[in-house]
Amino acid sequence: MPLEIGRRELVLGAGLGISALALMGSGAAAQLLAARGFTHGVASGEPGPTSILLWTRFVSGSDARLTAEISEAPDFRTIRAGGTAHARHDDDFTARAVIGGLDPGRWYFYRFVGPDGAVSPVGRTRTLPVGPVARFGLGVFSCANLPAGWFNAYAHAAARDDIDLMVHTGDYFYEYPLGYYPRANRMVAGRVIEPPTEAIRLADYRLRLASYRADPDLQRLHQMFPMIAQRDDHELANDSWAHGAENHTPDEGDYEVRKRASIKAYNEWLPVSGRAWSSYDVGDLATIFRPETRLTARSAWLDTRPVVEAPGDPVANLIALRDGPLADPKRTLMGDAQEQWLYQGMAQSKRRGTRWQVVSQQVLVGQQKLPELPPAMLSSLKLPPEGAAYLRAINASAKAGLPADLDGWAGFPAARARFLSAALQADADLIVLSGDSHNAWAFDLAQDGKPAGVEFGGHSVTSAGLEEYITVPPALVGQFFVNASPELKWAETSSRGYMAIELTPDKVTGEWVFMDGIAARSLATRPGHKMQVERGRRVFAA
Repeated sequence: MPLEIGRRELVLGAGLGISALALMGSGAAAQLLAARGFTHGVASGEPGPTSILLWTRFVSGSDARLTAEISEAPDFRTIRAGGTAHARHDDDFTARAVIGGLDPGRWYFYRFVGPDGAVSPVGRTRTLPVGPVARFGLGVFSCANLPAGWFNAYAHAAARDDIDLMVHTGDYFYEYPLGYYPRANRMVAGRVIEPPTEAIRLADYRLRLASYRADPDLQRLHQMFPMIAQRDDHELANDSWAHGAENHTPDEGDYEVRKRASIKAYNEWLPVSGRAWSSYDVGDLATIFRPETRLTARSAWLDTRPVVEAPGDPVANLIALRDGPLADPKRTLMGDAQEQWLYQGMAQSKRRGTRWQVVSQQVLVGQQKLPELPPAMLSSLKLPPEGAAYLRAINASAKAGLPADLDGWAGFPAARARFLSAALQADADLIVLSGDSHNAWAFDLAQDGKPAGVEFGGHSVTSAGLEEYITVPPALVGQFFVNASPELKWAETSSRGYMAIELTPDKVTGEWVFMDGIAARSLATRPGHKMQVERGRRVFAA
């Protein structure tokens, strides 16, 4: 859980659907609900070597049968492949079609045609390559909070020509009510979400997704590239697990009903198949694994705050937690079935001669610790009372030798050990991609004293990082974490953006792209940061 205080322009046919620029001010929900035709552009996802999933939304007076068309050119003079999609009321008029019979490693154009002859915007997508692959680029995103700012990271990535596939590791949207996170005085003008209340019911999640998917930069990203996406917690509720969430209370109804509603809305509004976890082969270059670490089988989150506030010595209380419930080998993020799928998949990928085993998932695997903060830093923090309690827990955790955040893999040490041990046993060249924390991190992952792989921890699209709460220079904050965390090789805690990952047979290079700001729409960037790992080394190059 991050520190969430308080709980090249290419014109492709028709324009995008509803624009967030048209939703500023009052009446946004009415506009979203009243829209007809192709309302939210197009999207594609979960590519294979000969197939791709296509998505759109078409609203009419009743269920509608759409025709999906794929062409090798944007003029569609020759239709390469096609299929049928159904925009049904029961699916909020979203529609998807999986089109097969395509050539591997090729860019295509696609569109939908409605029963009335209306034509959707034209999208661009690609299939995965087979055989030898010299290079493959990924764009990696997480934590996009619409009221916090403009999605400049999406716009910047959508204009690139060196990315083949977009990956979203979660927090695609946030469930909070308007003015809660961010607070009203931190919201960016014109960034409208619906409904203004917290998303709890199916209708809430649908409308919240509709308002996010109306954003022009998110629409452009989906229009230009296929995406592999995975839920994290905020697509349901903060710090969610299999049977509960920090941000779910009994007065909000049955958690299982809420969970099913959030999953249904997510599967409707994104270009996803609905499979909880899956994998994707990029020729002989990489296998990308997409595990689900949130809602399928995750054990309950262990919150250190009540432990610290309980009677007795806070440090002693935390040591008891560390050596007792936290160390329970039954604690899991994925469950036995999914663990075996991932471990066997890594081994099979390696046996086939695939160069890299890439695990794209939600939360940090690296051990992120923080030393006891000096009084000067504590006094400089801009925190409400609940934030101060969170910080007291972090400070006491440092004394007890606990990681700063138990919502990530550090809160499941036995499961983490099983994962990294399986990677070592498979002799995998492990690359972990993660999000959730809002800040940028680079970890050398180790198990039993042996290098097991590296982790590129992604910063947020817009959600606030530690710069929102800590007024000391960001470089100093990052150095505090690096000095206290043996696995952590670099950190940056004040920038928003995305990661660009380049895979080649001999090395993987990751770039943290830092946008110049999010208060206004802009493609401007600041100097970023690059790190790389060579195959067989399993640690970042010095």
